[in-house]
Amino acid sequence: MNKDSNKATFLFSSIMVVVVAVMLSVTSISLAPYQSKNSRIEKMKNILSSVSIITETADTERQFEKSISQQIVLNNKGEEATGKITAFDIDLKKELDKAKTAKKDEQLFPLFICNKGGKNFYIIPVRGKGLWGPIWGYISLESDMNTIYGVSFGHKGETPGLGAEIETTEFQQQFIGKKIFDEAGNFVSVKTIKGGAPKGDLHGVDAVSGATITSNGVNEMFYRTLSNYIPYFKKNQTITFTNPK
Repeated sequence: MNKDSNKATFLFSSIMVVVVAVMLSVTSISLAPYQSKNSRIEKMKNILSSVSIITETADTERQFEKSISQQIVLNNKGEEATGKITAFDIDLKKELDKAKTAKKDEQLFPLFICNKGGKNFYIIPVRGKGLWGPIWGYISLESDMNTIYGVSFGHKGETPGLGAEIETTEFQQQFIGKKIFDEAGNFVSVKTIKGGAPKGDLHGVDAVSGATITSNGVNEMFYRTLSNYIPYFKKNQTITFTNPK
């Protein structure tokens, strides 16, 4: 065959495409277990971060097993559900999307209980939409299932210096000590407030300046996700609200 002919060029290109495709497929398949493990470790880190437990990668799994005393799967009535899936393996996005379909009654929600310093903390995953993509995080509540102990947020593509500020320590620390129930025991969540939350506001934090859509996304993320856990909290809370209606 004439090596300078179009036929030879086409044949060579076709062979190279097949070879490269096979190599990429083999590489992808061989790396899949490592990618899956890294993803699980990153998730463990984020869960622990919400209760101020910071770990090194090599120690994350051990610390997670030590700190997370219980993983609970809840249905949409706040009842503990039985089944083969664990709380850790639940895809929150898929479960939240079921609310728009006939599968709403099949929703499952993960709840992690962390024992730290002899106290139990309740960790809830949250997920919503920012300006450019999904935002997510974990919220830990103190044993009263009302007071926020800590939060950990992440995002896919928010603007640096604006929406991406939700990932900063300064923004996240504002949530510590805030309440998700009012004095009457009504669920009110916690909101970011444009222009700044009033001093002493137990349900508000300062919004990110110049990032209204992302800040609103955080509000929606909190309210929509936490709403699914309120039946469970109501059944298990031992606190007495000061101004019940």
